[in-house]
Amino acid sequence: MKNFLFLMMCLALSALTTSCTVVKQGEVGVKRTFGKYADRPYTEGLRVFNPFTTTVVKVPVQTENMEVSLNLPSKEGLNIRADISILYNLKANKAPDLLREIGRNYENNVILPVFRSTVSDVTARYFAKDMHTGERATIEVAIRDQMAGLLEERGIIIEAVLIKSIQLPANLARAIEEKLEAEQRALRMEFVLQEAQQEAQRRRIEAEGIRDAQNIISQGLDPNVLQFKSIEAFLELAKSPNTKVIITDGDMPMLMDPQQPGAVQSTLKN
Repeated sequence: MKNFLFLMMCLALSALTTSCTVVKQGEVGVKRTFGKYADRPYTEGLRVFNPFTTTVVKVPVQTENMEVSLNLPSKEGLNIRADISILYNLKANKAPDLLREIGRNYENNVILPVFRSTVSDVTARYFAKDMHTGERATIEVAIRDQMAGLLEERGIIIEAVLIKSIQLPANLARAIEEKLEAEQRALRMEFVLQEAQQEAQRRRIEAEGIRDAQNIISQGLDPNVLQFKSIEAFLELAKSPNTKVIITDGDMPMLMDPQQPGAVQSTLKN
């Protein structure tokens, strides 16, 4: 009986001096004993520790989305309102150093200040209109690369910086829209002019072809050819079994129907 009571007391004491926690996938746990962080983080699984002397601080290592709204300075000195997402993750083996040097609030202590400084430096090189056009991707990459160079040694990996929305000043937005409309009108007019030029070129080529054909025909119709054609016409008429009256001046024959005197049936011409 005494042994049983002693065993129960040992189990109760062990329960009071022992606790456990579960480290999930996508995070690591860093043990902190008497205020000192361990060098090696815990990976996912069940972890046992003494609750009187130790705690386990959990740090996410999966991709996190940090959203920021701020004014971006432009090259011409305008302030452009923008909503930006910062996608980042932490290196698991750097989690203890991150907690020692920066603490748990690393977003506000490090990431946000570095981002604000970097974004002001990068966007100040571009005009406001560039942030609203295809240059946006170039600006995003430049911000990401500059932030990565400052944060990677601390174990913070910047995956992407995404400018989700841009609110240009009303006057600038209207000016950009008017410029784009003018460019579209110019493109349409250029297309119309090209189409008209192509049609004129087609008509010119067609006219030149007709003119060349007429020149060839006129050059080939000399008096000898016309006389030869008249002889051929006489020969063809002579082969006909019908009675015909042929009147000619020696050049052009004329066919008349003898049943209807004075009625001209056909004239052979070139």
